[in-house]
Amino acid sequence: MKIVSINAGSSSLKFSLFEMKEEEVIATGLFERIGMDGSCYQIKYNGQVIQEEVELLSHTEAVKVLLDKLIVLEIIHSMDEIKGVGHRIVHGVDRYQDSVLINDKILHDLEDIKSFAPLHNPGAIMGIKAFKEVLPDVVSVGVFDTAFHQTMKEETFLYGVPYRWYQDYGVRKYGFHGTSHKYIALTMKDLLKKDNFKLISCHIGNGGSICAIDNMKCVDTSMGFTPLAGIMMGTRSGDVDPSIIPYVMEKEGKNASEIIDDLNKNSGVLGLSEYSNDLRDLVDACNEGNERAILTKNKYVRRIVDYIAQYYVLLNGADVIAFTAGVGENNIVIRREICEKLSCLGVKIDLDKNQTRGEIQKISTDDSSIAVYVIPANEELMIARETLKFMNR
Repeated sequence: MKIVSINAGSSSLKFSLFEMKEEEVIATGLFERIGMDGSCYQIKYNGQVIQEEVELLSHTEAVKVLLDKLIVLEIIHSMDEIKGVGHRIVHGVDRYQDSVLINDKILHDLEDIKSFAPLHNPGAIMGIKAFKEVLPDVVSVGVFDTAFHQTMKEETFLYGVPYRWYQDYGVRKYGFHGTSHKYIALTMKDLLKKDNFKLISCHIGNGGSICAIDNMKCVDTSMGFTPLAGIMMGTRSGDVDPSIIPYVMEKEGKNASEIIDDLNKNSGVLGLSEYSNDLRDLVDACNEGNERAILTKNKYVRRIVDYIAQYYVLLNGADVIAFTAGVGENNIVIRREICEKLSCLGVKIDLDKNQTRGEIQKISTDDSSIAVYVIPANEELMIARETLKFMNR
């Protein structure tokens, strides 16, 4: 049974095609510059990469080209082989605590809440409509980044602001990367062969968030009303004093939107180091003695440690710390330094096992008070699994 996972943006469409019996990736690809000059696609399958410039006037055209190429390349023999389509949706506010079967009512609802994620949800809506037009009889499922975090208590998700802001405008912590954190929790459940454990999930890539999970439920997470909050990230500032915004507006003659843009795109590792937003480059620069890079790395590690320590207390201890996403899976130095700073909690890692990249590996020693794992992220598979659940119903 074949299911395709879709992550659609305003001018892009990323896909992964799975054979769900073995949870095997058959093909992946990306369609870019949809509705723009120079539109193109790339499809990877069976060790091959196919790239071509092609006119893509809309997401519907991109879907038609995608399905046609899958048949031409004999990845599938007909469109009938695709039984389900799962769509990543960044924001479901507090209306969706789980994935949903998409129908006209859900689409109308997504239009209603798109202002909560104006850079992401409109693209997802276009992707959903495109697949529904081309494959009208195929199961279509929406998987929300925010859904996993809806188990947070009110005292956790509310801010210390006028309560009516929450009542009237939906101002609260929503959290993101929920699909990834849920995948990590389910993977740990399989590894530990139980679900009654306390997990601190560290999704650290160019974007990043930390999540406290107890008995498979989110208790708290570092991102907030938007993905700008929490730890310092590749180009995002993470938590800052909001009074900085009007202060810098006056100093630089910018409006609030321009300052928020700076906090999203010109801050974090890139802004502090003035060197790169890539932690690989940053570690290399540290090894060369670049003082700003060393400062930035230390700040980056410190902010992650701060949240892990906070969630350790919140959970009244932890059984597992798991690292995932680009930095978490692959950056040996950052993982080591985070764990060294957690030694006061009894965390000990095996330096040889920590040499791993991109594979499931327990990197803590046998006498570590908390087990530490590296688990590769697989949000695409999680989306496909969520889609399969609805098909089985």
